[in-house]
Amino acid sequence: MARGLTVDIESFPIAGVFRISRGAKTEAQVVTCTISEGAGVGRGECVPYGRYGESIASVAAAIEAMRKDIVYGMDRQTLRLSMPAGAARNALDCALWDLEAKRAGRRVAGMICREAPRPLVTAQTISLGTPEEMAAQAREFAPRPVLKIKVGGDDDAARMRAVAEAAPNSKLIVDANEGWTEENLERNLRAAAENRVMLVEQPLPAGKDSILAEASRPVPVCADESLHTSADLERLRGLYDAVNIKLDKTGGLTEALILRDRARELGFSIMVGCMVGTSLAMAPAVLLAQEADFVDLDGPLLLARDRIPALAYDGSLVSPPEPELWG
Repeated sequence: MARGLTVDIESFPIAGVFRISRGAKTEAQVVTCTISEGAGVGRGECVPYGRYGESIASVAAAIEAMRKDIVYGMDRQTLRLSMPAGAARNALDCALWDLEAKRAGRRVAGMICREAPRPLVTAQTISLGTPEEMAAQAREFAPRPVLKIKVGGDDDAARMRAVAEAAPNSKLIVDANEGWTEENLERNLRAAAENRVMLVEQPLPAGKDSILAEASRPVPVCADESLHTSADLERLRGLYDAVNIKLDKTGGLTEALILRDRARELGFSIMVGCMVGTSLAMAPAVLLAQEADFVDLDGPLLLARDRIPALAYDGSLVSPPEPELWG
């Protein structure tokens, strides 16, 4: 039986403005693919990212280019070997997982989780702004257990200090999005240590991070833009202490599971993160994150409107997906 494949482009407004070191956005544009086979329907969502040379149009076209293979039965493992990692492969891979589970009458959680999945505490992101603006955001979210601070501008020490003072009971993660330099790296890492930051993400540009091998690192450092698939792990040893696994980088859950297990073998701590997308994009990541050390799956919390049905969030606690959403 031939499958059906549809590709949709959707837009979801962000609550306010989401700002990082590379710019600001007011909406999340996503590409959603639906694969049907008999009575089974599987969905996957991806978020194209310009940093990696992707656009809505290029990702939708890449999915369409796989139409014949998908319609005539391509499986996840063949897909992984046939497409490059990235957002397009992620949408297709997650749709195939969802379809497989629904046709088999099983849950993806039962296929990949060692124990029954549980609700997880996710970080709440504080958008880049002035120290005063970020302190105001931090006060609003002070009851949240973990705050993730977007930095990467001048005077990041003041930003970290302002957030730490405004939310004294929250654990802190700092994400520089490649925005630090060789000249300010160690100064900013010292400031992070002084402000109880437990992890710093991607301080330097990917490809220019070799100096991390010699730098003093009073706070563990996590690779984000420098990491896409399991093939990247060997060259990151000695530079980073942790890795941030995002499905839109790995090209889907299939590769993400391989990456997670290999990273553990090599001694990396694990973060599971996300782009700014809806609950459909977060759903497989919640299952992937069941054994993670750090969880950053607050994408839907940044939106003014999520899709329906959605993941259940209770503050920073996110529950595993129900099958009506995914998996």
